[in-house]
Amino acid sequence: MSQTDESAVDQDLGAKEDAERQGIRDWVARNVGGVVVEIETLARWRPIWRVDYEKEGVVRSLFVKGDRPGVQPYSLGHEMKVMEVLEAHEIGVPHIHGWMDFPKAFVMDWVEGDRDPGMLHTAIESASQMSPERWQAMLKYMEELARMHRIPVSAFSETECGAPRTVEEIALSQFERQYALALELDAVDANIEFFASWLRRNVPRHRTTAHFLTGDCGQFMSVGEEITGIIDLEMAGAGDICWDLACFRGRHPYENMGDIPALYRHYAKVSGIPLDLPVIGYHTVNFLAFAASCAIMFMDPKQADSNWIEGILELTSISRRALEAIAELEKVELDYSFELPEPADAPIEDMALEKLLLEIGRLPLSEAFPEWKRDLLAAIPRYLQNHAHYGRWYEQACLSDIQELTGVLPESMTAGERLLKTYIRESADGNDASLIKLFHRKMLRLSMVVAGSNPTDENPLFFRLEPILDMPTE
Repeated sequence: MSQTDESAVDQDLGAKEDAERQGIRDWVARNVGGVVVEIETLARWRPIWRVDYEKEGVVRSLFVKGDRPGVQPYSLGHEMKVMEVLEAHEIGVPHIHGWMDFPKAFVMDWVEGDRDPGMLHTAIESASQMSPERWQAMLKYMEELARMHRIPVSAFSETECGAPRTVEEIALSQFERQYALALELDAVDANIEFFASWLRRNVPRHRTTAHFLTGDCGQFMSVGEEITGIIDLEMAGAGDICWDLACFRGRHPYENMGDIPALYRHYAKVSGIPLDLPVIGYHTVNFLAFAASCAIMFMDPKQADSNWIEGILELTSISRRALEAIAELEKVELDYSFELPEPADAPIEDMALEKLLLEIGRLPLSEAFPEWKRDLLAAIPRYLQNHAHYGRWYEQACLSDIQELTGVLPESMTAGERLLKTYIRESADGNDASLIKLFHRKMLRLSMVVAGSNPTDENPLFFRLEPILDMPTE
């Protein structure tokens, strides 16, 4: 088959989806002994399916989790092996049924219950809430987290978790894996380069013990007050437990995690490990820098299942919140006072993009192209309309900031990125305060362009990171 023919096949999403669904039916028949009665493609940033099948007159459900290549430094098989180790240690993860070659995926029990979807575009549409029942389940999750942290790292030797030993490895094993992947994919922007510089220069040198880490902590299903399944362990690794604790702070409040200080105090009580707030602050930067790098990769237009609009939402919000975490540790005051200018006149762009939005809204829906995919596609021209109105303001302000820092006015944003990366790499101390302020202004401005509005307390895109250093620990 020629490259042209292969490209045509790749673009035929309906045929691809049909082939994947047939692969799922065949796998279930061979490995579970059931007949598939329904397959539903779920809204996430990777291919996943709910599969209902009938066996001996009873309908049960499976969860098929597909691959997301080129976004994070762990393989899909790593997550499956991690879950098998956790299940062997009586942690409440869904039971794994096995590996599937086509579509590339692994299969586990479907877990009933609710959870926040953990995506910014859904939080913007419907604010995340914490019910009293979910809060009680959160407290139970902290007890499960303490149990997971007690499992020896050696138990995960057949996974990709690794066994960090030096203080640098314990602090940075997760981030350095991601940074290496980002370098390989040309996805290290100046902001990520600054995070890397700051993290390496500020390693907590008194943290000398590595533990198993869930990697993207706080994700579980619950019914009422009970946990029904701990999920999404694709970033599981080994390092400082403060990474996992930082995840709660990093995700909150656009994914409402409840009373963060109370969660931390409960973890300290059940684990017997005292809280180290500055180190949790450091790992807040660490976790969010990792996530910001993932967001850049989400935006890769060559990835058929990537979620571009979620990528830019997360890039702007997560990067800004990481900078707020550094600013708290470094005692740097940030500027939130600027506003959007009057929108620039862009009649041709508005006309073309309105036409594009109209045609996207008329695209027929199918199993391969459900409504949520159409809505995400439509969000891109809406963003481009905002960029047509405010993009020049954003670029001019950013280039002016770069000139003030470096003494050189870049001719373009691309040239400005190159100049900033060189500046960061050649600055012995990083000139942290100036760079924190510069990047924070840049990401706040870009957030405003994405939203097409000034910051508001109601829009999750603009939620600020809650301070931690003055948090009561008892």
